Parts: sequence; C-alpha cells; structure tokens
Amino acid sequence: MFFDKAKIYIKGGDGGNGCVAMRREKYIPEGGPWGGDGGRGGDVIFRADEGLRTLVDFRYKRHYKADRGRHGEGKNMHGASGDDLVLRLPVGTVVKDADSGELIADLVQMGQEVVVARGGRGGRGNARFATPNNKAPKMAELGEPGEECRLALELKLIADVGLVGFPNAGKSTLISRVSAARPKIANYPFTTVTPNLGVIRVEDGRSFVMADIPGLIEGAHTGAGLGHEFLRHVERTRLLVHVLDTAGSEGRDPVEDFRVTNRELSLYNPVIGQRPQVIAANKMDLPDSVHNLARLKEAYGEEYDLFPISAATGAGLDALIYRIIDLLEGLPQELPVSEETPQHVVHRPEPRFTVTREAGIFLVGGKEVERHVAMTDMERNEAVERLQRIIQRMGIEDALKEAGIKEGDTVKIGKFEFEYVE
Repeated sequence: MFFDKAKIYIKGGDGGNGCVAMRREKYIPEGGPWGGDGGRGGDVIFRADEGLRTLVDFRYKRHYKADRGRHGEGKNMHGASGDDLVLRLPVGTVVKDADSGELIADLVQMGQEVVVARGGRGGRGNARFATPNNKAPKMAELGEPGEECRLALELKLIADVGLVGFPNAGKSTLISRVSAARPKIANYPFTTVTPNLGVIRVEDGRSFVMADIPGLIEGAHTGAGLGHEFLRHVERTRLLVHVLDTAGSEGRDPVEDFRVTNRELSLYNPVIGQRPQVIAANKMDLPDSVHNLARLKEAYGEEYDLFPISAATGAGLDALIYRIIDLLEGLPQELPVSEETPQHVVHRPEPRFTVTREAGIFLVGGKEVERHVAMTDMERNEAVERLQRIIQRMGIEDALKEAGIKEGDTVKIGKFEFEYVE
C-alpha cells in the first residue's frame, strides 16, 4: 500500500558504563585503578534509497533504537562502540521534528544521509580519575544517554511530470495509456486517492517519470478535499500537464476549471504556480468537446501548448508525449528542495544553565549539567561528591540561592530530583 506520512520515535544508543577495577597481580603491589571506558552508543541515520516509493515500513514499526556501547572492563579494556542504525527512506522524504515542526532534513538524492539521533559517549573508567591526591578512585562514569526525539516523515514524490486537474478529468486513464501504471479507473470523482507513478518510454530510448496526482478541487490549498495530502506531491515535479474535461461531461466548464486549479496551485505555493505547464484537452471523443476546445484555445492557446487528446481512445497522445520530452530536455535537472530548508545557520550562544521555579520545585536546565547528572553513578559516594563540586563550580548553587531556595526544597535536574541541603 502507498503511505506518504509517518510519525516515529527514535533514540541513539546509550554509551557504555565505565568500569571500576583495581590492578591486583603478583609482585605488583598497589597496582592502582585499572577500569576501562565504556563504548560509544550507535547513531540513528537516515539514508535516501531510490528503490523505495512509500513509507509503509514505518506504518507498522514506529520505535527505533540504535545499539548501546559495551561497558568497560578490568585490565583497562575499553568497551566496543554500538552499531549505527541505518534506516532507508524513499528519495523525496522530508524529515521534521514532530513536536516543534522544525525541518531536520530534505532527502532528495540517492544515498544522501543525515544523522538524526546521536549516540551517547561512553563513561570513563576509574583509571581516568586517578590524581596525585586520589591514586585509587572508586568511581566511574555511567554512559551518556543517546539523543531521542519524535519525528514526522513526509514523502513528496519525485517525478519529472505531474498530472493535475479536477477529479474525473481522465488523469488515471491517461497514465495507464502511456505507461505500465495501472491505477484504479472508474466513472466517479476521487477514484484515485493516492498518487501513482509511471515510466514513459519512447522509441528513440528517451524516458521520463510521470505522477498521477489525485484530483484537486476549489479550496484545495486550505485542505479541502484532502488538498494538502495531494498538493505536496506536485512540489517535486519539473513540468505540469493540466488535464481538462473538455467535453464538460459533468456540467463543468474546462476554461473555469483551468483557472481554479492554477489558482489553488499558486495559493499553496507560488513557485508551483509558475512551473511550466502543458494543457491536455481530454475527452475529445465526446460531444461538446469541439466547442469547448475553441474556447480553451481562445483563452489560453497563446500562453500554453494545448493538445487535444482522448485518453480513452489514445488519440493525440503521441504528440503530447513527444512535446513533454522536448520540454523536459530544456528544463533544469536539479530537484527542488523544501522551501523551509535554512540557507544560513546562525548559532546563538545558549546560557550554560537555567534555573526556574514551577509548582514549588526548582528546575535546573542545560545540556552540560544534565549530562553530568545522567552520567553520575548515584550509588557511589565518591561520584556524588564529584557531582556536587561540579554544580558548585558552575555557579548553580549560587543561582539557586538567588532564586530563593530553602533547606528541604526539591531541585530537579533532568530526570533526577534532589533535596536541597545547606
């Protein structure tokens, strides 16, 4: 089945824990600390793959986690790093943060990769904490937790040509005539509810990819008739073929239909509204088509290439296809990326930590202090004392006093809560 949207949870691998060990060998008195470091956790990586056309794999599995690093061991042996988790996505997938909507990546090239969740670094073993004043430390760091987030995946089909037009204009019949695509075809609106791709080849060996976009109606740019579900698939195309019901078989006016559809395209994205177009005046085998064709030529014949066709009988399709190929050869090959892709990244300095108060609890935030807390083994007094020294050196204790903290108040840092003691 065709799925073009998915929401998933991903997590980088946690780092391995450092080891607390002492060297105890014959003839080596007071061998000292000998605990190795933990290994780094694996990253979660997205890779674009031309062999995929849908996000169906993420429909049934929504949680992904990379391998954690192995723990350090005695004899100063470091743990192995966790394996990266590589997830393949169709070319044309846009990756966003599911909570903030921030654009993370736009995968438009085969093999393009992006790291979306980094693994945590491994904790240091007690051999790393030996000092002249403490030659036998009995503490080690825990592994750093891997990054985690919820992501929204959105596929925008990549095709050379997109078929647009009102429902039941004959788009699906057209693509079934000129390619091996076999979309559902019936005589009622919105027969096509998902985009279809077809490859068109001509005798001289040239070819292109055509996308059959489900029908658009007035108000599509606001989401009417699932407009947003369909319109985004037009963004990746280089050329639009506007299919019109020239016979007005359902009481429609093809001249008005052309105006309305183009208006919806421009309102959704002005760049799409300016994309090159060819008019396919379809259903020329039905009554009233000749009269409406004359009106279309009068209204748009000077601005657009107009081809009278009958998708049902195949009349006029060869001329249309060869004209499309000639136009594509004169258009740039570069694929348009998302309009939201930042052109310049400005790195703004963030505060080292923040102190806020909420419901009587003092919340201390900041990546650095949260990392120190997460990597501290709270079961070892020596490790807790080290954390207290770090908090004091960072100025967090002074900031808490300025915020009005008192004996017995609760302080929360990351996932841990502490009772404040003078």
